[in-house]
Amino acid sequence: MKVRVRFAPSPTGGLHLGGVRTVLFNYLFARAHGGDFILRIEDTDQGRFVPGAEQYIMDCLTWCGLEPDESPVKGGPHMPYRQSERKAMYQQYAQQLVAAGYAYYAFDTPEEIETMRTAHRKDEHSHAQYDGNTRMHMKNSLTLPEATVQQLLADKTPYVVRIKVPANTTVTLNDMIRGEVSFDSSLVDDKVLLKADGMPTYHLAVVVDDYLMQITHAFRGEEWLPSAPVHVLLWEYLGWKDQMPQWAHLPLILKPDGNGKLSKRDGDRLGFPVFAMNWTDPKTNEVTAGFREIGFMPEAFVNMLAMLGWNDGTGQEVFSLKELTEKFAIERIHKGGAKFDYEKAKWFNHQHIQRTDDQTLARLARPFMEAKGITADEALLVKVAGLIKDRCTLLPDFYTQGHFFFATPEVTEMAAITEKWNAQKQAFFEGWSAALATQANADAAALEASFNEHVQQHGLKKGDVMLPLRIMLVGGKYGPGVFAIAELIGITETINRITAVLRSI
Repeated sequence: MKVRVRFAPSPTGGLHLGGVRTVLFNYLFARAHGGDFILRIEDTDQGRFVPGAEQYIMDCLTWCGLEPDESPVKGGPHMPYRQSERKAMYQQYAQQLVAAGYAYYAFDTPEEIETMRTAHRKDEHSHAQYDGNTRMHMKNSLTLPEATVQQLLADKTPYVVRIKVPANTTVTLNDMIRGEVSFDSSLVDDKVLLKADGMPTYHLAVVVDDYLMQITHAFRGEEWLPSAPVHVLLWEYLGWKDQMPQWAHLPLILKPDGNGKLSKRDGDRLGFPVFAMNWTDPKTNEVTAGFREIGFMPEAFVNMLAMLGWNDGTGQEVFSLKELTEKFAIERIHKGGAKFDYEKAKWFNHQHIQRTDDQTLARLARPFMEAKGITADEALLVKVAGLIKDRCTLLPDFYTQGHFFFATPEVTEMAAITEKWNAQKQAFFEGWSAALATQANADAAALEASFNEHVQQHGLKKGDVMLPLRIMLVGGKYGPGVFAIAELIGITETINRITAVLRSI
């Protein structure tokens, strides 16, 4: 069969690093095998639905360059791609399971379930599950007379449908990353498959939709591994076990210290983003920073994610998306969790900035320049990008490292000039400024030659006046080659900046 993979998020908030990496591995696997990548929105939990979250997810995928082949927006042969719009089809499969004895109706109220959890718990620190040990003490179609069950259904008494997990059974799953994984059914609870509102839970919907959409491989985080036995049983009970996808449970992304799964709270505490893009909570209007807004390039962000739990075996670290597609192999995914390192993430971004052509960099840097009030000429911005990109780690650095090309510095480190200032240096800069006013050739080489000539005439060492010149033009002790700066800002502006500092002195 043609490879078909899916990413199936719930629209309950921002898209965390782990979610985007799941997208990436799905995407790379599909592209490596000439298959299809599907985006399916699992919005069956209406209580947790967050307005705007679905669009945010799709915008994130677009920014990352991980466009699906089929989606709620793009459509496809298995529409609709929102589970809320597929509600009618799940009921029949729930009823099929009940009729076959693999599931049952449960009429328990939330209060009755809570009473059971307390009454049957093993100790004061635990709660009992609704499972093979407790189901016969509850109000369901396994304990009630058939006539009573039918009357409750006729009276439209609220109920859920639960899977009947078999006793004393070993459920086995062959995972593409972890190999054969076995589960003791006595430790698995009778998960709800259909809720009282008629909406399916994740457990039923994911199996039905994967079957109907002909999904061949399913990638998800290892936190879903405890749910795997329920899903394997459902594939078997519905008669579809031969069509069950191959599973791959991806390793966790860990905190920088390796102690537990990375969370938004860790990002807030340690000062780095954990979302691809800014996420605004519609309830509180609180904005959580994203990698895009901080100044990461999408290819660098994707490259960084790929290396969290995968490598190509050669030691190479920097990849374009095209290179990742060509080299990705699921056999190279690690079983263990991967520590997130924000400094390493920035290193990836710096590497990609170096690899990117100047025109693209100028386009990416422009919004960050404009946010600081600089409207740059495109041709000049392209030249500046090429001059300073080796000094830039994040896209806002193009402003930090290059704002002086577009506007006279507002602050100048005068103390660094005046500390060793003397009349000889004053005369040098006055003389060189006057000479510049009549100089026809304004390229960097000609400007440096003129500078060197005047250094000799005034009996100075070049090093004595290079730092003052840099600070006059830039405002501080940084920037690319000083004569390249002078060439780009032009002779008139160079003279103006020198003159302004001389007046201040």
